[in-house]
Amino acid sequence: MHGVRPARREDLVGLPADVAPLLLGGVLRATVGGETVAVRLTEVEAYHGLGTGPMPDPGSHARMGPTARNATMWGEPGHLYVYLSHGIHSCVNVVCGPDGVAGGILLRAGEIVEGTDAARGRRPAARADRDLARGPGRLGDALGLRHPLHDGIDAITGEVRHGAVARLELRAEPLVDIATGPRVGVAGAAGTAAFPWRFWITGDPTVSAFRWGRGAGPDR
Repeated sequence: MHGVRPARREDLVGLPADVAPLLLGGVLRATVGGETVAVRLTEVEAYHGLGTGPMPDPGSHARMGPTARNATMWGEPGHLYVYLSHGIHSCVNVVCGPDGVAGGILLRAGEIVEGTDAARGRRPAARADRDLARGPGRLGDALGLRHPLHDGIDAITGEVRHGAVARLELRAEPLVDIATGPRVGVAGAAGTAAFPWRFWITGDPTVSAFRWGRGAGPDR
């Protein structure tokens, strides 16, 4: 795509809350089963692990330290942390921060810019093309990246993992017309304005609908 370049490891060594806005307008391209789908990223959320940044993040999978589930979050930046949500959907995160410091950026939504037919085949319930990757589970399904097969795949080098290849591209010039606010559906304090770590492209139709998490509403 015009205006994007391959992501470099050093682009992603900052804290997730600082790096996350830089992903907007970038592209994640995945080839799975011989079919390539590319998503222009329109909505992301940052998550910090234990000891990452100036304050604890109670909404992070890595809030209690390393586990078998979140091991990828503690590795070098540029790999994809792919986890299973509600036992059904594979959700995709870009790992960032220095090696050994946990951080991830959840890819919440995007626009399919390549491989629309393949994405439709993987998301037959989508009522319109704007819904193909509107929400993190839908985005993971559209790309074809699955937990646990593709957890840890390197989106910088494009290594092959279980027949899949992923590549991340960033905008040459970061977007400036972006919005920020609480994360979607995150319970308790982690889903309040104390963590304005959801970032999205203002007015983009593929951005997912906001909902408060349990105990995180404005009247909390």
